[in-house]
Amino acid sequence: MSEVNLEPICLKEVLTQTAHAFPDQESYVGPDARRTWQQTLQNSKSLAKSLLSLGVRKGDHVGILLGNSCQWIEIFFGCALIGAVTVPINTRFKKNELEYCLKQSDVKVLFFIDQFLNINFASMLKEVEPAVGKAVAGQVLPNLMHCISCSSRPEIEGVMDMQTFTGLANGVSEQEFESKSTEVTPSDVLLIQFTSGTTSFPKGVMLSHSNMLLNARAVASRMKVSHHDRYFSIRPYFHVAGSTLSILVSLNTGCCLLTLPKFDVKENLKVLFEEKCTLISGNDTIFLSLMGDDDFDVHRLFLTGGWAAVDPGVMQKIHDQMGLKNICNAYGQSEASPNVLFSHCDEPFELRKSGFAKPLPGVEVRLANPLSDELVSGFETGEIQVKGWNVMKGYYNMPKETAQAFTRDGWLKTGDLGEFDANQRVRMVGRLKDIFRVGGENVAPSDVEEVLHAHPGVQQAQVVGVPDQRLGEVCAAFVISNGLEPISEQDLVLWCKERCANFKVPKYVAFVDSFEHIGMTGSSKVQKNKLKEHAIELWRLAPRG
Repeated sequence: MSEVNLEPICLKEVLTQTAHAFPDQESYVGPDARRTWQQTLQNSKSLAKSLLSLGVRKGDHVGILLGNSCQWIEIFFGCALIGAVTVPINTRFKKNELEYCLKQSDVKVLFFIDQFLNINFASMLKEVEPAVGKAVAGQVLPNLMHCISCSSRPEIEGVMDMQTFTGLANGVSEQEFESKSTEVTPSDVLLIQFTSGTTSFPKGVMLSHSNMLLNARAVASRMKVSHHDRYFSIRPYFHVAGSTLSILVSLNTGCCLLTLPKFDVKENLKVLFEEKCTLISGNDTIFLSLMGDDDFDVHRLFLTGGWAAVDPGVMQKIHDQMGLKNICNAYGQSEASPNVLFSHCDEPFELRKSGFAKPLPGVEVRLANPLSDELVSGFETGEIQVKGWNVMKGYYNMPKETAQAFTRDGWLKTGDLGEFDANQRVRMVGRLKDIFRVGGENVAPSDVEEVLHAHPGVQQAQVVGVPDQRLGEVCAAFVISNGLEPISEQDLVLWCKERCANFKVPKYVAFVDSFEHIGMTGSSKVQKNKLKEHAIELWRLAPRG
């Protein structure tokens, strides 16, 4: 198992090298376009020049509110070429979440799609900032100078369209572009990734060029990705599983990246069959949905490997039913760019299935008492703590939260529990935090509790994640009514649907008079573990099969 080159590097260097090595090979395939690596390089440079013409400079923040597309990738690359920082925005965000993200990250330029997946982002954006489209700075988002619509007919009067934007490149010389691009260094921030964390507000994780590019390079090495591969990934580009582990894995290796703007099982299978994809990535929801569809036919697949963030049972199904003999298991988080642990495709499947894996080269992992940060002994479980080139630069404009994310001696505190095996491999065995995952999306209970507490009929709300056969986990809410007005379970579900992303909306709601009979700590806090047990019993929920 050869070690990977971990020399610090900028995205421009990698893009230039890959385009020169494989100029006429496909770099991207989607319903919106097909691109070669040479086209990707040229289009990205053109977008970079247009950004320069708008006044974007190194360190400025550029938001992308689009579904998976060729445009997403080329805007991302264009920003990177001149040192601008990409801020991916979750296309499931509702108004309040969109406003917070744009304001907190100081976005200067925003690329957006007017409508996507039945959400009208043009209207939402105007609700957030009425000054959008006008030649004045807004009161809500004073740093937002330009909004560019990626739709064919922009709905907001005064907003620049993509054709006009791309035409701006003609006013910037090659010499000016090269001058600005040479200012970029490997340690500069490449992307700000918003993550829920354990609080009721997202945090912007600052990831550098080297953080993300080397993470992708190390992962690609363990998967043995080559330029001959055709890599299908439906992971949203607004997640690091999409930006690092899809886009940048493709960039580092020269393989073709294939995607769709949304997860549709039959369309996914069609792409896998017709485009002869060799690699795939996903969580358990994605893999189980593919295998469970009537159109699934293992004999039409060309897949050999990829990676999955799943439990051992699902890994076994992927191996047996999909024939992915080289599938790798992965563990990480946004703050680590994202991967910390990644199995090697040459290792025995039973080892890959178990979740035990070595840290990436140059990355250190230790297990510690999460309260004292003292190392645990032997095979005891402890908090997974990380140090190395993959660790974030911090949370944007959040010095206090950044300090809290690290131990006194500089190790990243993941908030996850892990254990060692006899060969010093590590696996994650549980979460210290209350976060649960709904179809691959992280949900902090406090996010949903905050929305429920805003309802005029709610006195107290407690939220936990409970097992779900399709999504892995879903949201369950227990509510104490204040008696001021009649409310039903359906009322609260509708209330949440209007105020937060769909994956945060409770699937189960129950009213209680008190939490005393379920379990309270000595400091009068609800015991989440006992609440979850109560929920499983109440709704007769079976563990994920």
